Amino acid sequence: MLKLRVITALILLPIVLGAVFGLDRLPFALVAGAFFLTAGWEWAAMMGKVSAAVRSGWVIGLGVVMALAEIYRPAWLLNAIPVWWLLALILVIGYPGNARVWYRPALMAVVGLLLLVPSWAAIVQLQDDGALGLAGPWALMFILLWVWAADTGAYFAGRAFGKHKLAPLVSPGKTIEGLAGGVALALAVVAGVYAAGLLDAKLLPLMIVALLTVLASALGDLFESMVKRERGFKDSGTILPGHGGMLDRIDSVTAALPIALAGFNWFSLPGGSL
Repeated sequence: MLKLRVITALILLPIVLGAVFGLDRLPFALVAGAFFLTAGWEWAAMMGKVSAAVRSGWVIGLGVVMALAEIYRPAWLLNAIPVWWLLALILVIGYPGNARVWYRPALMAVVGLLLLVPSWAAIVQLQDDGALGLAGPWALMFILLWVWAADTGAYFAGRAFGKHKLAPLVSPGKTIEGLAGGVALALAVVAGVYAAGLLDAKLLPLMIVALLTVLASALGDLFESMVKRERGFKDSGTILPGHGGMLDRIDSVTAALPIALAGFNWFSLPGGSL
């Protein structure tokens, strides 16, 4: 399994980095869109027992909504998405008792759009326009680094100190200590880059936005875990050998990137628009 994970990562890494640093907005949007549409195909299977025709139709609809979001770039999207993630938090806290209310194909179809469209739009916007005084590709990689640092810190802190379960009915392996370790490492990374004088931002609002982003990334992970558990899936798919599905790889990003853009807007930091 480890060998498969490494091989898959070595294949994907040059593709992802080449797209981030080498493509203009439209071709990058198309490449990123292919990843997100693949995740959308996996999500459609998690909506419930639906036919292949329904899955295909939903993915086509997802592509249309993504295209419209890129054409019109609605400003209201930034304000709407934090509201959705507050609702997602309530759903995670109330699971499994509330699943009979929300786990329905029609509702899950709408939820899939809320998960994938804003995160794809945020990635495209950051790669093109940048943020915090950083050029687009570097801004995107910097914010993704927050998520990766949080994942890494959570893993090691959880293994070393984890005793109190974060959401045992959703994801039994995650602990409060792991979350705290992830947050600490991510904020240390942000503070280190700020101290190097590379960012056009004030430290306090930047740290607040980073904190909200990291907490959102954890929520995105928990939310997908909850849906998989309700559907009876271990992974969202098998397209990435050793890693599971595409959605498994971007679950944290679905919440983190839109929340980061919204946070930039709230605190008037460079990069807070679609």
